[in-house]
Amino acid sequence: MENSFWSYFFVIITFGLYIVIAVRSRANSTGDFYVAGHDVHPVVNGMATAADWMSAASFLSMAGLIAFLGYGGSVYLMGWTGGYVLLALLLAPFLREFGKFTVPDFVGDRYYSSFARIVAVVCAIFISFTYIAGQMKGVGVAFSAFLGVPSTIGILIGMIVVFFYAVLGGMKGITYTQVAQYCVLIFAYTVPAIFISIIITNNPIPQLGFISNMSGSDISMLTKLDNLLTDLGFLEYTQTSKSMIDTFCITAALMFGTAGLPHVIIRFFTVKSAHAARVSAGWALVFIALLYTVAPAVGSFARLNFINTVNDAQYDNNTSENSADIKMVPEWFKNWEQMGYVSFKDLNNDGIMQYRGPNAPDGLQNEVEVNRDIFVLANPEIAQLPDWVAGLVVAGGLAAALSTAAGLLMVISSAVSHDLCRKTLFKNIDDKSELFVARLSAAGAVFAAGLLGIYASQLGFVAQVVAFAFGLAASSLFPVIFLGIFWKRMNKEGAIVSMLVGLVSTFSYIVYFKFLGGTQDQWFLGVSPEGIGFVFMWLALISGILVSSLTKEPPDEIKELVEKIRISRRT
Repeated sequence: MENSFWSYFFVIITFGLYIVIAVRSRANSTGDFYVAGHDVHPVVNGMATAADWMSAASFLSMAGLIAFLGYGGSVYLMGWTGGYVLLALLLAPFLREFGKFTVPDFVGDRYYSSFARIVAVVCAIFISFTYIAGQMKGVGVAFSAFLGVPSTIGILIGMIVVFFYAVLGGMKGITYTQVAQYCVLIFAYTVPAIFISIIITNNPIPQLGFISNMSGSDISMLTKLDNLLTDLGFLEYTQTSKSMIDTFCITAALMFGTAGLPHVIIRFFTVKSAHAARVSAGWALVFIALLYTVAPAVGSFARLNFINTVNDAQYDNNTSENSADIKMVPEWFKNWEQMGYVSFKDLNNDGIMQYRGPNAPDGLQNEVEVNRDIFVLANPEIAQLPDWVAGLVVAGGLAAALSTAAGLLMVISSAVSHDLCRKTLFKNIDDKSELFVARLSAAGAVFAAGLLGIYASQLGFVAQVVAFAFGLAASSLFPVIFLGIFWKRMNKEGAIVSMLVGLVSTFSYIVYFKFLGGTQDQWFLGVSPEGIGFVFMWLALISGILVSSLTKEPPDEIKELVEKIRISRRT
């Protein structure tokens, strides 16, 4: 059977399941739409949180970055994993005890200010749209693999699908849809990893396979990969070209940004109590670990197989020589080349695909370019796995991208309808009207997200685009959430200044270096745009503390509120 048959089979089956779940879980009230009625079981919420968390950046791009950056790519793995632990232990239970719908809801009430709420809404929308740009870009890559169409068409199709279950079902529909999506994506991620681990190392456990010896050899897989890369002029796989300060800052920005991400925080509002929030956080960490511990193996296997199948291959299949004696261009390369994700430029006109690093000993130039976001999707083809595995991976990639996109759309929708309209502009709006505005804003967000995904190619790979969102969250929302919980003296003036300082400084830095021609030698303290959020987070924290110390203390009832939400009740 053709690979396309299995892609259609798995995608149609899974998408049909998502839409059925969304329709059956249709939200009938604002409580259902925003927080699924506060009655989601902790295990179910843990699985939904894992799906919400493991976006296209985790499923599609992280392994690709690890494959090509080697040790340097581990900043994404360490930052996202450590950040989730930080969120689960430090903030989630207390925010659930607060008992509201959104992060701007917390900011508005904790800092007794409509203007602070509006600033938080702006921060949440900036973060969410930056994040969702990466997700829709991932949707485009996955649909390209599925239908063989340009990524722009894939993004438009993804917009239609996510419209149905996000706009109709709200958080209630999204929660149960994400449970199904988690099952699909984790199965799709681990099955090919097990196959490839067995082929390369004879070890069926990928987490152990990539540190095991090659099949029939006493050389470890990583040593083999290191030697192969240095022979071709690349840096060793187990080394990194990033500076220590940039590596640290990117990791920290991802960690603290995680603790400020509205679409992750909002998931903990769907359970009954602070205790349930802790339990669901623990389950989510277990479910997340099932993918994150496999990612390094997927990345290393992908790089090894890529080099073995592409380097020094004959590009023209019509050669008159005996093809049995010649390594021909692999079929997978031709397939992805047609979609624009890989390319070959024959610089020396010899018809041979030379894949080389900047320090190639033979002096040859690199002739092969590849988009790193395709590697999880292309892995089954590269390793010549059964066709049904490739189809399953396509369905998993779409599940990962769409699950997070739906959660982000909920943040944007609730920020507009609940925090901006009901709590600020139209305080007398009834529940039915608010629900209509929520659905309308979600629909508008779907359209805007699609446009962002189409034009996100200027920003970088999916994981890098997402990293910008984490930096924005770390510098703008994390300081006011953290200080709002743990420092009773923090007031509205300090919160407003802190959010504005963090958002404006980080956003300006990213725009300057990504769109206005800034160069690497101009980086502040040698920190890249992906890591600058951590630096400006401290600027935002200090600004908030200084302004709060120099202005009027919060009212006594606000101090009592802070004391109350820090007492997590087991109810």
